Amino acid sequence: MALWTPTNPESTRTFTFLNRINAEHSLSLSSYLDLYKWSTANIDKFWSAVWDETDIIGFKGNHIVDTDAQPPESPSWFTQAQVNYAENMLRCRSPEKTALVQAIEPEPNHPEPDLRRITYAELYALVADLVSAFLARGLKPGDRIASYSSNCIENVAACLACSAIGCIWVSAAADFGPEGVFERFEQVQPKLVITVDAVVYNAKVHLHLPKLRALLAGLSEKSGLHPEVIVVRHPFRVTERNQWDAAWKNWDDVVAEGREKKLGRTPDGEIEWKRLDFNWPLWILFSSGTTGRPKPIVHRAGGMLIQAKKEFVICADLQPHDVFFYYTTTGWMMWNFLVSGLSIGCTLVLYDGSPLYDPAYLWRLTDELGITIFGTSAKYIDQLAKVYKPAEHHKLSTLRHIYSTGSPLAPHLFDFVYEHISPNVLLGSITGGTDICSLFAGMCSALPVFRGEIQCRLLGMAVEAFTPTGTVAGPGEAGELVCLKPFPCMPAGFWPLPGYGTPDAVESAQKRYQDAYFSEFKGVWFHGDHIMITSSRAGNGGGLVMLGRSDGVLNPGGVRFGSAEIYDVIEHCFAPTATHAAHTIVDCLAVGQSIAGGADERVILFVKLLEGQVLTQELEKRIKTEVRARRSARHVPARIIQVEDIPYTVNMKRVEVPVKKIINGAPVSSVNPATLRNPECLEAYAKIGESLRTEA
Repeated sequence: MALWTPTNPESTRTFTFLNRINAEHSLSLSSYLDLYKWSTANIDKFWSAVWDETDIIGFKGNHIVDTDAQPPESPSWFTQAQVNYAENMLRCRSPEKTALVQAIEPEPNHPEPDLRRITYAELYALVADLVSAFLARGLKPGDRIASYSSNCIENVAACLACSAIGCIWVSAAADFGPEGVFERFEQVQPKLVITVDAVVYNAKVHLHLPKLRALLAGLSEKSGLHPEVIVVRHPFRVTERNQWDAAWKNWDDVVAEGREKKLGRTPDGEIEWKRLDFNWPLWILFSSGTTGRPKPIVHRAGGMLIQAKKEFVICADLQPHDVFFYYTTTGWMMWNFLVSGLSIGCTLVLYDGSPLYDPAYLWRLTDELGITIFGTSAKYIDQLAKVYKPAEHHKLSTLRHIYSTGSPLAPHLFDFVYEHISPNVLLGSITGGTDICSLFAGMCSALPVFRGEIQCRLLGMAVEAFTPTGTVAGPGEAGELVCLKPFPCMPAGFWPLPGYGTPDAVESAQKRYQDAYFSEFKGVWFHGDHIMITSSRAGNGGGLVMLGRSDGVLNPGGVRFGSAEIYDVIEHCFAPTATHAAHTIVDCLAVGQSIAGGADERVILFVKLLEGQVLTQELEKRIKTEVRARRSARHVPARIIQVEDIPYTVNMKRVEVPVKKIINGAPVSSVNPATLRNPECLEAYAKIGESLRTEA
């Protein structure tokens, strides 16, 4: 039985699009499944129709894609096209329509912070001034502009100005530790860093400048990089200019400089949009770094634009009157996802702060602003369900969609949403990832919502579940998420792209890209998610059930990161050369343990110490302190456990996935001992797993 059903599916934008396809191609498609099958069998005709249906600004041309190309070839799309992402985001110029609302978490000195608002006309003017200021600094297409910032209006404007002139945007959240940000920025070498002086979280003001200084010192000392720095002052005015380094520029001064110089404008005052190739790089997002440094994933401007327009216009049926909120930091792809909502002309709500310190805050905001689209993580919904029932305290009459991602949304949390938030919303559990900065499966306003399932595979994404032998799994059979056909939001590659690095560096990046997505199964995109596609119901072509990650990526609270980010801290701070014998960590292993009925996981860190040493509370506290300081609070292990040995493969790789399975209940016999150097140590992990599962 469906938890939610559209009142009139035929009136949705999905069926408007279906009727267009029928008319243009003399077809008689009648269901979402019909349209989905056609879209994946005719990717050139489909994506051409998406461009037209969503009215993308730019020159389209006649070429769409080589339909004979397989995903590993990463074919170019719309090779004659000329587009600019920011131009499409700033189509609306209304002086009355609010583009962005910024809400800041209250703290004792500011118990009721004012909401900051900017209209589309004001946002356009701000972006125009920033374009001028960026051009005055000699920035040119292909240069990287980096953000180490909070979720504020200025950050969105800077991203749009960056795109307007063909520069490449790179973002790290303010809650990232400086070493983690260094690992990202050092690889892409930004010429400009935009940052903030402070952030608010858990009702406390946190100064950001010490972290900024540590980052800049690392870039200077280790890489010889000296990017220009622009600082946005927090609205609470918590620092003074004399606390800044002399070379740093004040955001307001930079904007004023740009306004005065008026560079990058046509004779009639329009921004001189740099329309570039559809496949031109828009931004670089980073993988979680499981096997080393985070991978710099380069996304195509045209691919991001057309995919967002498809998702928002055709699938979700977003409207200009919508008020769209997503709880996200600037380091999560959902920030990029949210920003693309500007292309609809709707109002976006930005929030800088904790979502649960006052669990009522975001729901008061929903009523106050009339939020219609509320996006969050499965972890947030899980935590909320334990402490607060919004429907008992708030009207929530404007809500029509709730989106959840970051980790699988457990079936009982579907019940919570419909019982304790609103019975009238489309609950869109969505899945995609940093790798494609968009969705493989998710929301569709023309389809019902079934408990525990993502509604559908999205149009144009030829998603299947593969068995270990590389065949398509049947309905209800678990398998690996693959995509059989190319799609326009496939990354352009890993940085550096050709022309941006040495031949060796470019070749290495190309190999890493191929290894990341195309080495598991021949000729298809392998995403690394374990899924099940259900039998088709109500013409949906089958919903998706997410069964977890295929690899060892850690995912506490829906925040994905690689174990290598923890290992780097341990190796840096607890090596024999870095500390005394009692605090020396010989080896370690980090895995995720499933908790909350599969709705979440916690990080378990196993440590091997010097012979005769024991794990003390002092050492445990120091480990957590170092991880928090050098990474983030999300990285801190929930449990640290001493073990006698760390399992390795015969090729001397840490054995993460088998240990994760064992502590989550799989038998030791599920691991092939022939692949391990020291399989005898696994029995200890099985006993620890029993204790951990009882504890959790």
